[in-house]
Amino acid sequence: MSEPKSLHLTAFMRPVSLHTGAWRYPGAYPDANFNLAHLKSFIQKLEAAKFDAFFMADHLAVLNMPVEALKRSHTVTSFEPFTLLSALSVVTEKIGLAATASTTYDEPYHIARRFASLDHLSNGRAAWNIVTTGNPESSKNFGRDEHVEHSERYKRAKEFYTVVTGLWDSFADDAFIRDRESGTYFDPEKLHVLNHKGDELSVKGPLNIARPVQGWPVIVQAGQSEPGRQLAAETAEVVFCSPRDLESAKALYADIKGRATAAGRDRNHLKILPAALIIVGDTVEDAKAKRLKLDSFVHYDSAIASLSIALGSDVSGFDPDGPLPADIPETNASKTSRAGVIKLAEDEKLTVRQLAQRYGGYSGLAFVGTPETIADELNTWLAEDASDGFTVVFPFLPQGLDDVTQRLVPELQRRGIFRQDYEGTTLREHLGLPRPKNQFFS
Repeated sequence: MSEPKSLHLTAFMRPVSLHTGAWRYPGAYPDANFNLAHLKSFIQKLEAAKFDAFFMADHLAVLNMPVEALKRSHTVTSFEPFTLLSALSVVTEKIGLAATASTTYDEPYHIARRFASLDHLSNGRAAWNIVTTGNPESSKNFGRDEHVEHSERYKRAKEFYTVVTGLWDSFADDAFIRDRESGTYFDPEKLHVLNHKGDELSVKGPLNIARPVQGWPVIVQAGQSEPGRQLAAETAEVVFCSPRDLESAKALYADIKGRATAAGRDRNHLKILPAALIIVGDTVEDAKAKRLKLDSFVHYDSAIASLSIALGSDVSGFDPDGPLPADIPETNASKTSRAGVIKLAEDEKLTVRQLAQRYGGYSGLAFVGTPETIADELNTWLAEDASDGFTVVFPFLPQGLDDVTQRLVPELQRRGIFRQDYEGTTLREHLGLPRPKNQFFS
């Protein structure tokens, strides 16, 4: 009989909230993205709550939206992930440290060296979120006028992964003997020179750092396209994704796990952790009121543009404080998206303004309720094979984070679906993942 499943929880912390109104919420820290003291307190609270990891996303361009929207965005400034996570590694002991690094706009040697260093500094808590960088503005910061095509980005990413993991295996685990008597620091028989020459990359190696504590840092992947799913199935150990509801999550879960099995992998060695905004209230109505208040801090000019995109039609002329009209003209835009917007407006009886602010703030998966009702929903996702846990998006900080760590987590622990304490010291141990064997040394 298999053991009952338990949730894995990681915290999405760059930006500290994906909701664009988060920095304006009463009591929130407006500078939280770029304030080390705040970030230190956040990660220590997350570690006290036994979260698996602190996850730093990243982007490589500022000018990725109209100036009117950009000037209201709290994502304009933040720390470079490796620098921040290195600093945070010395004020924590157990929580994982996950960073995004691009395979399109970086080099394998750099990535391998940085993540190996972070894994050693943290005693085995590093994770690499592999991204191919979809934002075309990024290319202009790296000497390219044109963005690399989608298929080419994924082709390079697969080879990039092969090179990085090969570099991590440059030394056998016991290569560094440091024998004072003989004067031998390491055994050259336990050094492997990669000599990789492929379609996209040429890297000699070896890496100038000992094999990481975890063998390899944990591999995270965030794509949901066809190439993204296949890359995840073949390489990822954690999948960061964004299904909108339970049924679509179950389909995504089955698809990626099935691909992993077809690739000869153990499906249990791949954890699927959808992003989810969590808002905790004293009652369900209280939580919903918090969400409406949070949404109200999204500037209407930005919000209505987002709603127009979602509906595939210019809705700037609608009465902001009235209901969504029934006669919205149909266009060639996604009918699924349009139907979802209309259903949300009807289900929650939202005005055009409220609906626009929802789409301009955060329109992804959300759990809004009491600790008990949210725990019910999370357990349903776990039991019905829709996820192995969640990448938690906080609505505002610090209070939204405190609500999750001090109110929701104890309820999950009471039900026996979240750990009472860490059982190991490395991120692989937290996630129940094996330590990879060195592919060049037995």
